[in-house]
Amino acid sequence: MRAIRTFKMKASKHKNFQLFFRYFQLIVLIVSLGILTSSCEKEEPEKRTNSKPIEPTDETDPEVFDFDRFPDDYSAISSYEDRDQWGFYNVHDPAIIKDGEYYYSYSTDASYGNVIGPGIQMRRSKDLINWEFLGLAFDEIPEKGANFIESNGGEPFNSLWAPYVYKFGNEYRLYYSLSSPTPRLSVIGLATASTPRGPWVEKGPVVTSLANNTRQTNAIDPTIIVAENGEHWFYYGSAWDGIYVLQLNPATGMALNAGDKGTRIAQRGFTNGQPNGNIEGPEIIYNPEQQKYYLFIAYDWLETKYNVRVGRSDSPTGPFYDFHGHDMNEERDDLPMILAPFKFEGHPGYQGVSHPAVFQDGQGQYYMATQARPATGVFFMTMHVRQMYWTEDGWPVVSPERYGGLEQTPVEAAELSGAWERIVLGYRVVPGYAEEQRSPDLQVSVPLTLGADGSINGSAENQWTYSDGTLILNWADGTVEKVIVKRGRDWENKVMETLIFTGLNNEGIAVWGKKIE
Repeated sequence: MRAIRTFKMKASKHKNFQLFFRYFQLIVLIVSLGILTSSCEKEEPEKRTNSKPIEPTDETDPEVFDFDRFPDDYSAISSYEDRDQWGFYNVHDPAIIKDGEYYYSYSTDASYGNVIGPGIQMRRSKDLINWEFLGLAFDEIPEKGANFIESNGGEPFNSLWAPYVYKFGNEYRLYYSLSSPTPRLSVIGLATASTPRGPWVEKGPVVTSLANNTRQTNAIDPTIIVAENGEHWFYYGSAWDGIYVLQLNPATGMALNAGDKGTRIAQRGFTNGQPNGNIEGPEIIYNPEQQKYYLFIAYDWLETKYNVRVGRSDSPTGPFYDFHGHDMNEERDDLPMILAPFKFEGHPGYQGVSHPAVFQDGQGQYYMATQARPATGVFFMTMHVRQMYWTEDGWPVVSPERYGGLEQTPVEAAELSGAWERIVLGYRVVPGYAEEQRSPDLQVSVPLTLGADGSINGSAENQWTYSDGTLILNWADGTVEKVIVKRGRDWENKVMETLIFTGLNNEGIAVWGKKIE
């Protein structure tokens, strides 16, 4: 019976926590803590109705890069009246596409110190650094989605979550997540438009989930791939029974077979019958150079231990395999974990760094965008965009530093010797959800010295070599770390240019580095 036990069956007593805490965390607590900040003295959180979207000006050319323009604490401009200054602030669960010269971002109705929405926040950028707030995609909760929840005895939340957007032909398709306080009573709906800014016309529910005893995941957190053969595949899910996939009708963007819930393709491990944590927020891409489909997944609690895992497959329907060749649909936690809460010197660190959006610039450079919460102010939500690279054996890794528009030039071996910081993205299993996963488990940097003689940390037993942009760290205990060296900005210490590295060791553990001298 172990092989057929479901996430829901083993974790049902935790599911009320998962949905209630998710809603309260993103809406109620953000508002209430926003009230308590020293910069906000109002008795009540700022209320709003859906006003006319900001009209873009086309004046979005990058300014001279200045770290001081991007503080973690944005309470001074958190008011909805200051939304034209939000930029990449108040972003949670982003989805990003490139259309023409702009990148467009769509994200959850979450805002520090404000009751915002319902609507789905929209932004655009030419450079992935300077973001322009465009307004909300909807003026109210989509009627057909709300009708599904109400007709099944629930009351929809007054907020939309975790959108996804893609373009097919001349049509833009926006998928939204709408849930309710009733556990697992949720719907993912579709709206379409002729431009990336809308206006959006609701088409109806794509997939739904009910508060009953059926085996199914929660119908939120969509993502889509158009496969190499032209088929459209839809992935979704949060908690309960993991991540599901179903086929869409390319002509309509709706489920190919009405009522189809799909099949599970990924789940978590368990400890003493309890889930090791949440699983949600899938993202899917196809890399033609690798000739693989890559499935990115968010693990754990969104405010603290939130991290990114990835598997790959020859088929959009799986099976997806992890670094060690394990099927992600088996009861275990998978590697690699390529992004997790972290702390470099000079900064308190970031947590909640998951629910990834993965996209490219049209010329083969991939990026990953996630929300990030500063460890000293976890209700601030900033979008971090990182460049993504590929190891020689075809695994994606992300930069340890945010993208800052720095021009890449070849790194010479002579530049590497000196003092660095190094982070090994380790992981500690803490079964459960919000109540259990209170610590972010920040992965903290340690000193690293690369000697000009090829030694590491002053020991000849540890050796490094470098060739064609790849640094190999050979440790005396047999650990081998192969990392990709690039130029990047040091956001923590406000250094305009330094060297950084990212890669995996021989066990599939992600390793980051940053040169400090």
